[in-house]
Amino acid sequence: MKAIISGVEKVHGSVAAPPSKSYTHRAFVVAGLARGSSRIYDYLVSEDTMATIAGMRSFGVSIVEEDERVAIVEGSGGRLATPEEEVDCKNSGTTLRLLTGVASLDGESVLTGDASLRRRPIQPLLDALAMLGVHGESIPGNGCPPVRIKGGSLHGGVARIRGDVSSQFISALLIVAPYAETDVEVVLTSPLKSKPYVDITLEIMRTFGAEVENHAYESFRVTAGRTYRGRSYRVEGDYSSASYFLALAALTGGEITVENLNPDSKQGDRAILGILREMGASVESGKGWVRVRGTGKLRGVEVDLGDTPDLLPTVAALAVKAEGKTVIKNVEHARYKESDRIATCSQEFAKFGAEIKERRDGMEIKGTVSLRGAEVHTHGDHRLAMALSIAALAAEGGSVVHGIECASISFPGFFEELSKVVPQNSVVLKG
Repeated sequence: MKAIISGVEKVHGSVAAPPSKSYTHRAFVVAGLARGSSRIYDYLVSEDTMATIAGMRSFGVSIVEEDERVAIVEGSGGRLATPEEEVDCKNSGTTLRLLTGVASLDGESVLTGDASLRRRPIQPLLDALAMLGVHGESIPGNGCPPVRIKGGSLHGGVARIRGDVSSQFISALLIVAPYAETDVEVVLTSPLKSKPYVDITLEIMRTFGAEVENHAYESFRVTAGRTYRGRSYRVEGDYSSASYFLALAALTGGEITVENLNPDSKQGDRAILGILREMGASVESGKGWVRVRGTGKLRGVEVDLGDTPDLLPTVAALAVKAEGKTVIKNVEHARYKESDRIATCSQEFAKFGAEIKERRDGMEIKGTVSLRGAEVHTHGDHRLAMALSIAALAAEGGSVVHGIECASISFPGFFEELSKVVPQNSVVLKG
């Protein structure tokens, strides 16, 4: 599917941020492991999160979706069924990593995914689980899925793992640690990147009753036996998804209000507010909303996205229309997302007329005030689909964005929300 997009001037309007993908994944996994029943409110319905829900069901967890606002989860108490078939994690790296941890508790499981997911490394997590007594292997022997996990032997102890590859590995270890035979200590052998995602994990673990100590993000200690208890839980709005609309206001010199955002959120992508201010946009926030007003002019900045790799496409979209040079650094781990985001962003955003130099850990972008329409491709990456679309709206003339269907991975209603703030027929979807 493709989007045919015409450039617009000064968009105005209001949209609602969808529920957080990161919180939704973790809430269903933790509730599925808990003792007793949980009610999960306002969760995200997307391809990625549905893969996690289906995966937990394959381990015997009952999840009844009453509607898109509430689901009832009957917790397993950590006593899981052995999946009858391979657990298909689709395109979701979070699903694969978190459910690899879950699989360590009982039975023998095989977890796999689509062609893109089968290229994403998971060996560091398998090695760390082995230190806790769990045998896991990459079936093709290349450190990537499919993986086979032999559960039931999560003894506990010390697991050492790098902190600069994927925070999801660390979250997977932490989430299952309360069910180990003895306390678990997760020791990081390199500085932690994507720290806010671990903060989200710790928050949900504690909310559901686990006891976990954070020692300056150098190590974490989880008390065995302090397992999760069912409860009601409401998922907050997603700053990653909101970032595209906030950036669109800045790019066009317009004004957009995004509702359903927690001003005190632990989500790292809340950093987009500071980045927008630094680039010259006006940012206001109140209880449950954020408003951005563009001034018609953006300036280049130097930005460290080590903790917020999912913002890379959004910042790239802003940078291509900013005066001067923008340097995006410390985000080498973005190369291991749905696409090599440094390479794909460099390739595609340059088509709008900016000068882009790819670096090992980021990009240098020399923007141009007058973007030109372009024909671009998403490479199957949902965040590129959305970021390329807002850049196209800020460009002169027409653009075509190929492969937009992947936006449903994290934000199924993106183009519907987009239609609320742009002129009619400025975005036309075709199969």
